[in-house]
Amino acid sequence: MQKLLSNKTLFIFYSLCGVYLLGFLAVLSHMDTFVLYCLIPGVILLLLLAFFSFDSFVLSIVFFTPLAVTLKELGVNADVDLSIPTEPFMAGVLLLLPIYQFYGKIIDKKVLTHPVTIVIFLQVAWMAFTCFTSQMPLVSFKYLIARLWFISSAYFMMSYLFKKKEENVFKYLWLYIIPLTAVSAFITIQHASYHFDEHIADWIPSPFYNDHTAYGAALAMYVPPLIGLLFMKRYNAVQKTILAICLTVILTGVVFSYARAAWLSLMVAVALTFVLYLKIKFRTIVVTALTAGVLFFVFQTQIILLLNQNSTASGGDASQDLESVTNIKTDDSNLERINRWSCALKMFQQKPLVGWGPGTYMFQYAPFQKNSERSLISTNAGTNGNAHSEYLGPLSEQGILGIVWVIALLFTVLNTGFRVVYNNKNKTQRTLAVLLLTGLITYFVHGFLNNFLDTDKLSIPFWGFIAALVYLDNKQKEDSQTQLEEAPTSL
Repeated sequence: MQKLLSNKTLFIFYSLCGVYLLGFLAVLSHMDTFVLYCLIPGVILLLLLAFFSFDSFVLSIVFFTPLAVTLKELGVNADVDLSIPTEPFMAGVLLLLPIYQFYGKIIDKKVLTHPVTIVIFLQVAWMAFTCFTSQMPLVSFKYLIARLWFISSAYFMMSYLFKKKEENVFKYLWLYIIPLTAVSAFITIQHASYHFDEHIADWIPSPFYNDHTAYGAALAMYVPPLIGLLFMKRYNAVQKTILAICLTVILTGVVFSYARAAWLSLMVAVALTFVLYLKIKFRTIVVTALTAGVLFFVFQTQIILLLNQNSTASGGDASQDLESVTNIKTDDSNLERINRWSCALKMFQQKPLVGWGPGTYMFQYAPFQKNSERSLISTNAGTNGNAHSEYLGPLSEQGILGIVWVIALLFTVLNTGFRVVYNNKNKTQRTLAVLLLTGLITYFVHGFLNNFLDTDKLSIPFWGFIAALVYLDNKQKEDSQTQLEEAPTSL
């Protein structure tokens, strides 16, 4: 006891532990408080990490994202349904990043002036403006703040870490893949106990994911990176065995997620891989996409009539589920999406310039539903998701410029990725760009059918992948400039 009293640090530490244990006993019978109370030691450790090793703190957010659980899932009723522990720490990054930038200039000027970053700034600036014109300003500002901490943690901080050390790109991938594999294995085992019944696929990913579509989207994003890493020479036999196990578990998860959008997005990723292999120019892809869009607009009546002939319902084998994607006659999931999209377009028509406000769609769309367009799962309560589109959601909430900035981001990211893949002479960096770009395309495809960028689960990989592509683009330009300067001049 004398030794303990003589060591003030040790005395304070054990005193705090004693106080914590007493508090533990006090809240034991109050479940809402008990769950949060148990998180205190972890919170303190991460806060200490934030002050003494900010880099490790940010990377720890990546690791905890697949494992994070919302307050609602923890049984805590709160005005803001935060994802624990990730979102509070991303909020911390948002507060600390300007301080670090002011004193240390940690974000490189080349990142700040990159076309992708400029589009992100414009998108966020317009989102902020529409918060002031919003029908529900408080909801919109909450939505804006969440978007800011996602971008700060996953785009700007990752840009800094990747610039600091290229190995951090691989570390970033591993830190998400390992816990995602563990979560996928857990969910698959749980699902197996129900004989992989498709009817429970929607809630079986709980508490880690709110539904099977978000779960499938996260898994699909990491299939291309896993395949790419598996064939890289940088890893030994043991590491490749681990990667093969992770790939197997995640692919199994994709299959039994019964998320048709995930399956479809992986098909598009395979198609993009062939496009990159054949070195088809990005300009050609854009022209092809625009032509397809024009043809769809011209022949939309005939296409809709053709789709109405498809009555294949999901719930059979994989081929039947994929065929049901175009069933807009009897498939309730597809009918509800069309209902939500129709509401988004009507909302846009009423407020085409500034929209109804970021994050407000779910609270405003109900009066725009037509009885003839409602499905068996339609609701007026603002449940079952948002606009189910990363493109039409911003259109209804932020007006015409909302979708303009989303499309601009899509094209600048794809253009950056194509440029790195086609021009980079470093094989490792080129391969890395391919797996990141194909991973991103799975989410861009998902964006037509779902929207998850208001969650940490998809924001961390989405913005992180983009940050890595921007880093590789800047690195390629730096290397080209260095080679040009070092090249001997002719006399």
